[in-house]
Amino acid sequence: MAIVYFRDEDTAPRGNWMPPVDVYETDGHDIVIKAELPDMTREDITVTVEHNTLTLRGEKKFSGEVKEDRYRRIERSYGQFSRSFTLPTTVDSTRVSAEYKNGVLTVRLPFREEARPRTINVEVAA
Repeated sequence: MAIVYFRDEDTAPRGNWMPPVDVYETDGHDIVIKAELPDMTREDITVTVEHNTLTLRGEKKFSGEVKEDRYRRIERSYGQFSRSFTLPTTVDSTRVSAEYKNGVLTVRLPFREEARPRTINVEVAA
């Protein structure tokens, strides 16, 4: 199995916070990015692919349910974020899909057909 390196373009947060991500390759030869985006809605999240760059953007808004002067401690991060990843040439950027469920954004990046491993039949010569 060939190792595909996936470069994260972010060296420092561009917004107020940077959500953690996992990046892995499936047995079906897709790359998957999972980002933790708790307390957000689908409308708060934007996923774009431009040239060979995947960008995740969004904003986690501070809840107005509790008055700010009632807080004793605030440790969770709020505000805008932006994460960009350079896609390897093996990814088919026209078939990228994204799903948001239970506070986790899952982006699937399928390999191009020509980049997928294939089995070659060996003919027996008489």
